[in-house]
Amino acid sequence: MVVLYIVIAIVLFSFLIFIHELGHFLAAKGLGVQVNEFSLCMGPAIWQRTKGETTYSLRCIPIGGYCAMEGEDEDSDNPRAFGAVAWWRRLIILAAGAFMNFVAGFLIMVILLAPSAGFTDLTISGFFDDGGLAAQGLQVGDELFAVDGQRLYLTSDLDLLASRDGDGVMDLTVLRDGEKVTLEDFTLQKGTYRLDGEDYYGYGISLTAVPRTVGRVVENAWYYCLDFVRMVWMGLEDLVTGAMGLDQMSGVVGIVDVIADTGASAPTVSVGLFNVAYLGAFIAVNLAVMNLLPIPALDGGRIVCLLLTTVVEKLTRRKLNPKYEGWLHAAGMVALLGLMVYVTFQDVFRIIGG
Repeated sequence: MVVLYIVIAIVLFSFLIFIHELGHFLAAKGLGVQVNEFSLCMGPAIWQRTKGETTYSLRCIPIGGYCAMEGEDEDSDNPRAFGAVAWWRRLIILAAGAFMNFVAGFLIMVILLAPSAGFTDLTISGFFDDGGLAAQGLQVGDELFAVDGQRLYLTSDLDLLASRDGDGVMDLTVLRDGEKVTLEDFTLQKGTYRLDGEDYYGYGISLTAVPRTVGRVVENAWYYCLDFVRMVWMGLEDLVTGAMGLDQMSGVVGIVDVIADTGASAPTVSVGLFNVAYLGAFIAVNLAVMNLLPIPALDGGRIVCLLLTTVVEKLTRRKLNPKYEGWLHAAGMVALLGLMVYVTFQDVFRIIGG
């Protein structure tokens, strides 16, 4: 079964890369930019076909892919070159890959949530702690809204945000009669409570169950994707502040290993596939966020360079040579490849050691 999930993980990565490059491709075609090659995977080509002005390729190394546009990193006299079209068209093309990844993650979550019998929203329907939480100001009918200023979207956000500082003391914001009410220095910690003759481990509150509707499926899928974005930013924050080191990062090898373990450890194949699809949605949104970071060689770095170049050219009325930006992105790519190699070795050593 592990081999099956490894294959699924590789197919999943290939799909997400294809979706990303397809976003660039469709945007470029739709906005009049010439696409010279659209390739899935890297390395020597094992299949190629030219249709019109574009060569479509499938390459042998199942990592990456690209959409090669005319004049993307060099000067070109072609009026349909990437650098020749209006800056806003280039901006849309650059952002389209990340947009498609986010849409893919959202649609996966819609599919996963569609069979749900219902959902639990953040409206309090009762207490299990004999009035302890009510004594701090909570009321039945309050909708939990934010913890320390960070919005709550899903019931799982209580675990994500309430435990982040570790002491369980927070500023808890609720919606009460349409107004926001903030309960400062509120203590919310998990404990064991008795419910219907059984022990219940939680926060001492019961939340409202609501039936499934199309609107709630779409809403919850959207909230899951927003949560994924927040988790990515939290990870980046931990990396920048030193709370997490580079040795704790995972690359493609590590993520494939996690996907395989997640699927293989599930009690049934259907549960395993569900869990893998959920991880796939998270990875899709993760790719969308990471690709928009302002780092050379990534789409976000290209967008920043595009905006800066546009401003400079408007002010100086001189066109900048695109080769300088090309050198910057080439240096960024070398740095990213070096990081990928380092993280890959860390993944391999972790798997072998584990």
